[in-house]
Amino acid sequence: MTETAQAPTRALIIHPLPPGADDSRADARLEEASGLAIALGLEAADAIIEPVRKLEAGTYFGKGKLETLHERMQALEVQAVIIDTALSPVQQRNLEKRWQVKVIDRTGLILEIFGERARTREGRLQVELARLTYERSRLVRTWTHLERQRGGRGFLAGPGETQIETDRRLLASKMAKLRRELEQVKRTRALHRTRRQAAPWPSIALVGYTNAGKSTLFNRLTAAGVLAKDMPFATLDPTVRGVRLPSGRRVLVSDTVGFITDLPTELIAAFRATLEEVREADILVHVRDLSDPDHEGRKADVESVLTALECGPAHGQPMIEAWNKFDRLDAEARDDAVWAARMAASKSRASVHTVSAVTGEGVSALLEAVDAALGRDDERISLDLEPGQAEIAAWLHEHGEVVSDRRDAKTGQIRIEARLAGPDAGRFRAKFAALLNDEADA
Repeated sequence: MTETAQAPTRALIIHPLPPGADDSRADARLEEASGLAIALGLEAADAIIEPVRKLEAGTYFGKGKLETLHERMQALEVQAVIIDTALSPVQQRNLEKRWQVKVIDRTGLILEIFGERARTREGRLQVELARLTYERSRLVRTWTHLERQRGGRGFLAGPGETQIETDRRLLASKMAKLRRELEQVKRTRALHRTRRQAAPWPSIALVGYTNAGKSTLFNRLTAAGVLAKDMPFATLDPTVRGVRLPSGRRVLVSDTVGFITDLPTELIAAFRATLEEVREADILVHVRDLSDPDHEGRKADVESVLTALECGPAHGQPMIEAWNKFDRLDAEARDDAVWAARMAASKSRASVHTVSAVTGEGVSALLEAVDAALGRDDERISLDLEPGQAEIAAWLHEHGEVVSDRRDAKTGQIRIEARLAGPDAGRFRAKFAALLNDEADA
């Protein structure tokens, strides 16, 4: 006898509008919360924007609103409610008692999705630490090792036993163990970064809102085959690959975890080792989704997270904007986007490019912009090489951009002009100091 598939949990998604809140992004926030719920495997029975006149410390919503929402839940026959804001432990507990359904706030929802997406050992460690940090004040509902009443996982499981003191000791012990393991991961990542810096190749980090197309662009640039799906947080673990720019310069490009509005502080702390790839990058490429009606709002969200990480333009880190998914726009919208990109570049004096990671349109111009940004401190070197000095010419071809390479037919002497990045110019002088001295004496 075959088992029948379990029906998905029906959920009501609520985006609350507290007093004084900006309602211009409410529709986008509600759509995003619905997408997150669906990505978690929930069935969205309904999604609503709910104004809140006054925030109640114990229940968030007032008595009348609680009753109205409860009637709606009963009519929809939902088993879970997603509240698209951060709830206190007391508010979450009281709402569950009042409504007799599972209540998941925004932080819990994002943590649950991160748990679904984590694949590597590092990603799982980071998510688990973030989850335990969040659950520390919500022991009786969400720490599922105590589950006795029915199966399930994460925040959708049934209630556990109330062994608070035992839970706290076990939590503290487990969190300490996770921190030690993550510290080892951090040391290993720092070692790998040190080795890469010794190369030394400049590093480029792709950043942006979740589902903006960073992984698709990364695959376009590197042919890396990284998972790229139309879903939130498809990438949690950073991937680094080498890329050669139009000038011949080699760079390291890293794909990073997507950002989101109100990214939980627990996740920022847990993923700090991963996000150090962003902090250490020579240039950030901010990938933006042009097809998202709220892409300007998403930009502000990304810049807010970057500032929290102490990086980005606010901390003097160069950034280039890649306005992605250009292929999804119709002809009129494409013209508007090109004009808006020019205006944005003129206004901020930043480099802004419309691209399509799917078709490759605009990607060459983006790479040239990265090349130009890295080349601001380049040095030009002109040398007359004898026929026996082919090693020097080969080194310049390998590490820089050879602008011209002319051989004298009579003498066999090579007149070579090359452009080298600052670090490579220093390495060139150190390696071929004797030649340079001879040239100076001559």
